[in-house]
Amino acid sequence: MVRELTCIICPMGCGISVTSENGKITGISGNTCPRGEAYAREECTNPVRTVTTTVLSTDGRPVPVKTEHPIPKSKVLDCMKQLDSVRVKLPVKIGDCICEDVFGSRIISSANCG
Repeated sequence: MVRELTCIICPMGCGISVTSENGKITGISGNTCPRGEAYAREECTNPVRTVTTTVLSTDGRPVPVKTEHPIPKSKVLDCMKQLDSVRVKLPVKIGDCICEDVFGSRIISSANCG
């Protein structure tokens, strides 16, 4: 099986082909640097994403937040569901912890608000 990816690690956007058999990667080509190979390997075996969204403050204003570390791609929708009920008391500063341990990452403020 061959999976085609576009590397997102740097602006070059290399087209990478990942070949696998029986669930094991047998070849990676098209990357121009080692970071592209690492990205392709991770994307095909354990894809992760940084979640960026907003939560509401107690007075109804949106507060931009993000995961401090990427979480498994399969957990992104579950993360969003958890954040639906979060209400933040203002003021908050960039980097303030909004939620602890959401699928292995803290949710932090990505802006100064309030």
